[in-house]
Amino acid sequence: MKFTRYCRSLLSTPAMAVERYTKSHQSGADIAMVDLEDSVPPARKEEARRLAEEFFALPSTKLARSAVRINTLSGPDGLRDLIAITRYRVKPDLVLVPMAESPRDIEIAAGALGRDCPETEFLAVVETPLGIEHAPAIAAAGHRLRGLVFGSADYAFAVGARLSWDALAHARARVVNSARAAGVEAMDAPFFEVTDLAGLRREAGLARDFGFSGKIAVHPRQLALINETFSPDEELLARARRVVAAGLENGRSVTVVDGVMVGMPFFEASQRLIEQFDPPRPDGPPEPTGSPRPPDSPRSAGSPRSAGPQHPQGDRQGPPPGHAPTDTPNHATEK
Repeated sequence: MKFTRYCRSLLSTPAMAVERYTKSHQSGADIAMVDLEDSVPPARKEEARRLAEEFFALPSTKLARSAVRINTLSGPDGLRDLIAITRYRVKPDLVLVPMAESPRDIEIAAGALGRDCPETEFLAVVETPLGIEHAPAIAAAGHRLRGLVFGSADYAFAVGARLSWDALAHARARVVNSARAAGVEAMDAPFFEVTDLAGLRREAGLARDFGFSGKIAVHPRQLALINETFSPDEELLARARRVVAAGLENGRSVTVVDGVMVGMPFFEASQRLIEQFDPPRPDGPPEPTGSPRPPDSPRSAGSPRSAGPQHPQGDRQGPPPGHAPTDTPNHATEK
């Protein structure tokens, strides 16, 4: 399994709900996103673009990334969104491109942001039959694309399928395989039953076992469970510590840990897992010597972006970068 703090969870808040912006950043989601698409009525798109600028000017938590979901690039609102983003004082870490159906969608977005947003990255939302068909090409669209997001609701509606795990298993598998083949992340669609935490736990577990990096939340109460599901447990972390210790003791030559032969790929993967999910305590023992990769951390406004998401199994490295807390579900991420 692959674990990363880059995108275990994503929580979206409508651009018009300015009062929820601060809580969104403090929600505990890996990605706090402001939505310009489905949650904004057509007559208020321009107002939403103006208001959304404040979302990125707010302080965020240490590991949270700020994101925006633009409108589809098949219409003028998507292009207007991109132009507005180039004028924001603080640029988003991520832009979600909905209804992606070819690499050209990502190329258009990257070209429009151009030199004004050189560090902004992209997630492509794959949610149409054509998008699923072209998922391998979309996933390989360029170095600024960081992952694919599966949009189950729109896809199920388009093909006439039930919105169930079994009915959409093929589409999910194609999204994951396409993303992993290109060395990028894969995020699963939301679980829409807000009060059914047992159902969420089951579906999040299936998504993790399928190879997804994380899952979208439709309500803040889902975040803790999603983050837990897409994080290594104590048993896995304990084994990673033993592997790292054995590697240091044996000069990183092949050795045996818990009856399993391990070598350099295991040492590096275990080191990265510890760096992200088991950092040293201030009063704890010193970090192991050697040449570990720096842990992933998002940039702050005006500072360079760090080395990027570190995957425990050695896939592509690169630069890194919710639904606002409320008691009523907001389906801005039902894509």
